[in-house]
Amino acid sequence: MDAVTWGTFALTLTLLGGIGTWVAFRRRGPRAGTRWLAATLLVPAAYFTRTLKMLGRIADAVVDWAASFVWNPMVWFGIVLAGISVALLVASRWLPSRRPAKAAAPAKARRGELPETRSGGPAIDGDDDLADIEAILKRRGIS
Repeated sequence: MDAVTWGTFALTLTLLGGIGTWVAFRRRGPRAGTRWLAATLLVPAAYFTRTLKMLGRIADAVVDWAASFVWNPMVWFGIVLAGISVALLVASRWLPSRRPAKAAAPAKARRGELPETRSGGPAIDGDDDLADIEAILKRRGIS
């Protein structure tokens, strides 16, 4: 589009925004009218800074991309591959891992007895950290 078309487009949007501003001032008061006025002034600001033309180019590029997206079989092949990839990532959650199984419980634990710590007392839940703390406390005479 040329400069005259962009100018006409900006003027039309500004006039429509001005009508909306007037209606907002009359029906909803100064707060709503001021907000409409602020939004209306963005259109000529975008025109004078050539942002409106840039937004038009971006919209044109998106439309071209979307049109090629719909009619191109290679794009649909890519979408199918992306869908398969996502499905595989989700499905991999339920597959078993190859990590080695945790060490089997000692024979005493299998019979229902508590395993003993290094200090000789029974360990709670087989926790090594707790066993170390118990050993330190016993060395210092705290029981």
